[in-house]
Amino acid sequence: MPLPSTPDAYDDIPTSSRLTQPSARTRGEGVGAPRTDLRSPAASRPTGSRTGSPGGPASPATRTGGSPGLPYPRIGGRLSPSQALPGAGGPRRPVELPPAHTTLICVALPGLAISTEAGQLTGRGLEGFYREGRRMLSRCQVRVAGREPLAVQARMVTADRARFMGTLRTTADAGPDPDVMVERTRYADGTERITLRSTARRPLRLPVEVFLGTDLAELGAVASGRAGPELPASVHDSGLRWSCMDAHSTVTATPPPADALASAGLLRWELELLPGGTRSVELRVRPDGARPVRPVGRGATSPLSQPRAACDDPTAEALLQTCLQDLEALLLRDPANPSDSHLAAGAPWRCGMAPADALVAARMTLPLGTRLAVGTLRTLARTQITAPEPQSGMIPGPRRDAGPHLPPGCTGTEATLLFPVLLSEARRWGLSEAATEELLPAAERCLRWLRSAVADDAYLPDPGPGGPLRCETQAHAHRAALLGADLLDAYGRPGGAELRDWARELRTRFVADFWVEDRGGGRPAAARTADGRLVPHLGAGAAHLLDTGLLGAGERAPGLLDKVRTEQLARLLGGPAMDSGWGLRSLGAKEAAYNPFGHRSGAVRVQETAVAVAGLAGAGYEKEATSLLRGVLAAAESFGHRLPEMYAGEQRNAGSAPLPHPAACRPAATAAAAGVLLLTTLVGIRPDAPAGTVTLRPVSSAPLGEIGLTGLRVAGAPFAVRVSRLGLAMVEEAADGLQLGV
Repeated sequence: MPLPSTPDAYDDIPTSSRLTQPSARTRGEGVGAPRTDLRSPAASRPTGSRTGSPGGPASPATRTGGSPGLPYPRIGGRLSPSQALPGAGGPRRPVELPPAHTTLICVALPGLAISTEAGQLTGRGLEGFYREGRRMLSRCQVRVAGREPLAVQARMVTADRARFMGTLRTTADAGPDPDVMVERTRYADGTERITLRSTARRPLRLPVEVFLGTDLAELGAVASGRAGPELPASVHDSGLRWSCMDAHSTVTATPPPADALASAGLLRWELELLPGGTRSVELRVRPDGARPVRPVGRGATSPLSQPRAACDDPTAEALLQTCLQDLEALLLRDPANPSDSHLAAGAPWRCGMAPADALVAARMTLPLGTRLAVGTLRTLARTQITAPEPQSGMIPGPRRDAGPHLPPGCTGTEATLLFPVLLSEARRWGLSEAATEELLPAAERCLRWLRSAVADDAYLPDPGPGGPLRCETQAHAHRAALLGADLLDAYGRPGGAELRDWARELRTRFVADFWVEDRGGGRPAAARTADGRLVPHLGAGAAHLLDTGLLGAGERAPGLLDKVRTEQLARLLGGPAMDSGWGLRSLGAKEAAYNPFGHRSGAVRVQETAVAVAGLAGAGYEKEATSLLRGVLAAAESFGHRLPEMYAGEQRNAGSAPLPHPAACRPAATAAAAGVLLLTTLVGIRPDAPAGTVTLRPVSSAPLGEIGLTGLRVAGAPFAVRVSRLGLAMVEEAADGLQLGV
């Protein structure tokens, strides 16, 4: 059942919580990809899907995954929190999602382990071990000598591992000091190791009891409070087993327990500890007959290089390593083509592919190699609509909430425009000619869709004909046209000249049609409605006007704004209404309906902040870029360098800390990838592998002092660069024959 939400709706309409792949054949206005975000209201669901398609609902009251949906009431295309939900009993309060900001989330997809800081898994909220979106174990409570250990510390060790420390006093003559330490190490793959360490002066004989249980519920059911009761257990091998109609789960223990009581879900040991000694018990949670989870991002199988940052500011290296761990934890394989990997959108709510987010993250991580980009492009090319129909060439994607001023937009539009951009830029970073040519037909179909979807007034509506003309959509379309034309010309394909002509016309008309003049110097409108009215509010979407893309010889493609208006936009993005001190607000603080926690109405979205930093730095507005960069780095430190996808846009003050958003994904693919973009922006790498050159355009003010990045990849080879405190860049390692451009 789709989850009702507050007025600040979230990305990607929910369906099954399983980790699924995009449907290969869907149609309609930006439809088709499975909606893996469990937070979104059903009101923004796409329309026009083929009946029975795995990527779209068969009717307004159903969704993929086989669970019934509800036709929630809408206000302006969005849920009203005060509206009555269908069903007997009249009005009901909206379902509150379990808070995610206070949990420790171990991720190595398709495995998850979600815990509170207490360490005990009680079965409440989201707690438990999950595999492919199903809760394999919901309860794992440890008692030693009949008592629960006193929780003293909980922390993430790596992206897939958490450590919980507890203590016990087992003898009355020990004074106030504990004499037993209980360490629990929990892994996303379904393993938990419980270790007892004795500091007592005499040998101890301690009964250790572990109470286990599960409901085998889907994550969506858990999040909406529909998980149901625990299932009865049976003794199985050296542990316990649970079964329901379509799933089974077993817990096996090493060493085997002395006692196993199925009716209580209890495993029991008698452990002897010598002074200073340790004893351990290991639990392994698995579906029946399943092998251990083998994460995509481990060792040689990872499509990402292993970079390092040496910087005067230690935050840089800590952020880079945490972002890399998070990215690797979110990697998934295409089940039909296991050699192709891509990123899930985020945990715990979005553990499947979101096409636009996957492309955005792959593009931001191009400095770490092109393997992730090519795997993402291949996976999405298999979902592209190829039948002769109005949406032919589109990459399917669900609707997404656009905030209080606009109706939901289509992530399929964004994904379709990103596809040729990522392919073109991946080629500049070193994607092989063979891989580029393999994917070129899919990029051509995206570009043909773009030309066919453009309205008579030269603009691209979203979603579909009659939809609003969004500022950021025109920026995406303009960039796709120029980089797509560059790609077509490189391979002697037709259509490049037509795309450039259209882009030129768009630049000529855009400022006249989208610029709102005011006493402060003006601003770009967020959108134009179908009847020509401007939506004048200022939001983070305007930052996409600065993201023009990379052409040959390290040159940036031209943007939709002239120099004067680019300078004005830079001033606005760097002003106090948009710059919260922790990053860029998604809606200006002076705008109507501003909400610091609103997903697209005031919260800081890390992805858009990174886009703004890169765009501002590339356009020469280093002061504004530096302020936003420092804000995100300060927020990252507060979050233990594991950036959530968003956090509150409250103004930063002396001694304050960023407020976490209780429903934000953490880790999130775009946030982790944004950390890579933020740091590589400082050194300004602009490669042109086909031409055998690389140009450096570092941030000359060197806001973090001297910084060196090693372990990057350009032209298929290791690449290292250093920028001094004076803002001077030097290449320290590069592919043979790669020349430094001017």
